[in-house]
Amino acid sequence: MIDGPAVVAAMEAAGFTHLVWIPDSHFGTWESALVGSKLAPIRPCREGEAVGIAAGLMLGGAKPLVVIQCTGFFEAGDAVRNVVHDLKLPLKMIVGVRSMMAWFARKTKDNCPHFIEPLMRAWELPFTPFVPTSSDPDELREMLTGFQGKPEAAVILWAE
Repeated sequence: MIDGPAVVAAMEAAGFTHLVWIPDSHFGTWESALVGSKLAPIRPCREGEAVGIAAGLMLGGAKPLVVIQCTGFFEAGDAVRNVVHDLKLPLKMIVGVRSMMAWFARKTKDNCPHFIEPLMRAWELPFTPFVPTSSDPDELREMLTGFQGKPEAAVILWAE
């Protein structure tokens, strides 16, 4: 199981300088691990704002990681389009897919898992699914390090 300290260690090892996040759902459990970390956590009010803040940080030379849930990604679509396709910035995101594990087991009617991959393809965003319950911290570290090295935008779809 990947816990908050493992996530923060992986982000730091990958060279991210800032975490722009809305700590809802599972992501809120990382809070205590962020205290004293090398990352500079920033908490925007809305997901579209998170993308805009990350764009400003990238323009200033920082390496931010945006962490939001899938419903927030749906809300942030126009900001993502502007940052990735108009400004051509290498936005890096972790998008939590609410109810994905229950979706796989056919135990939810939540439609977030149904729509997230088609929207990623519609926005032409490269994405990689990630299941933290069946992965180890080394896999996450390697994924984030490779992710950070890409010159284009990329998204990790974090199964919740």
